[in-house]
Amino acid sequence: MRLLGVSGAMILALAAFPPSAIAAETGLSSYQGAWLEPGLSCDDIYASTGKSPSFKKPIDIFAPAFIISGKTLRTPMASCRVRSVKSTDDRQVITLNCANSVAANDVTVQMAAAPDGSLKRFFDDQDKIGRPYKRCAR
Repeated sequence: MRLLGVSGAMILALAAFPPSAIAAETGLSSYQGAWLEPGLSCDDIYASTGKSPSFKKPIDIFAPAFIISGKTLRTPMASCRVRSVKSTDDRQVITLNCANSVAANDVTVQMAAAPDGSLKRFFDDQDKIGRPYKRCAR
């Protein structure tokens, strides 16, 4: 069954991970936190209460944002568990198991760390530009 909204939400999300699935657990530590497309305000999307970042209520389900906590990635519409991380030339291919209130589905995304500390998400192998995401200070 195709997961309604999860594929679209996952296109908006993820982070750069270490080169191997074995290193995924420890490598995620440098990518923990809240991420957002530049040009948007972190204060408009994320709440500042509590120890860990959370989406401000009511949640903007269309916000190009995600939160990484441990081996979990959350978007405004779905919660995903990292299943594997594989390194390719200059990117990491991350397989996630994502679920929302309707269904669950495996999703694959491509990410890379940018020199300025941001992340880039790529639509597919042919995408050479990618979409940047900045870390929100929380």
